[in-house]
Amino acid sequence: METSHEVKDYAMQSKSVNLNPFIRWLRLLLKSKTGTFGFIIVILVILLAIFAPQIAPYDPNAQDYAKLNTPPMWLDGGSSEHVLGTDNLGRDMLSRIIYGTRISLLVGVFSVVVAGAIGMLFGLLAGYYGGFIDNVLMRLVDTFLAIPSILFVLVILGVIGPGVTTLIVVIGITNWTIYARLIRGEVLSIKEREFVKAARTIGTSNFVIISKHILPNVFSSFIVVSTLSVATTIILEASLSFLGLGIQPPNISWGEMLTAGRDYLSTSWWIATFPGIAITITVLGIIFLGDWLRDVLDPRTQV
Repeated sequence: METSHEVKDYAMQSKSVNLNPFIRWLRLLLKSKTGTFGFIIVILVILLAIFAPQIAPYDPNAQDYAKLNTPPMWLDGGSSEHVLGTDNLGRDMLSRIIYGTRISLLVGVFSVVVAGAIGMLFGLLAGYYGGFIDNVLMRLVDTFLAIPSILFVLVILGVIGPGVTTLIVVIGITNWTIYARLIRGEVLSIKEREFVKAARTIGTSNFVIISKHILPNVFSSFIVVSTLSVATTIILEASLSFLGLGIQPPNISWGEMLTAGRDYLSTSWWIATFPGIAITITVLGIIFLGDWLRDVLDPRTQV
């Protein structure tokens, strides 16, 4: 009987230990109003992107020439059939905004994945090995930083041509320097700590030291920067689409919708305004979530 009770107590303690990180994260989230707001916004945007076909009231590309530039339902001439009105081709604005979350998030997230993977690899190698490898990689970083990223993106897209995959790759390979410099700085500090020196002393391979001892200690900073970079990338995608080098029809993104509505600002302001609002709210939500993650992943809060 005593053995059985001991096993139960141990199981309960183990469960409590496993739940502690989740409880700590939840408490930090509830304490932060901006963090809660950001988390809710990000979750809503993700759900809209996943379930767009089920949520959108109309086909986003369906044109109705009898309802061109219909205003939102609360304005004169508006209709409850189109809550946010229609655009210059009679397409439902609400449906297009909902579908636009897909491309905007896709470009934002996967561009950061590409940039983060390259920057993480180069930063780890440069910081850990130093010497010749560090000099070569950091000079490469300096070269990329010497060229304005937006100009580099414009040139490549102008030569290759716009497209979703092209946009993701181009933005990714022009923004990796942020991660490389950050990770290199973190690694330079961590590799001088006692636990890394002890691992070297007992003959642990460099790959194991990097993957098991250094990488977990720099990953929190990487996550925070990546989260904030998603917001920046969404704005960059909208800017490129506005210039005609981003997402092209029939694909739908908020930037492409802004482009379509810029010629109607004086007569049908809602065509460009509502996608702009969607971008603003989403970016704010991601930024607030990034600030909350910084607090959560800060070692000083893990007491």
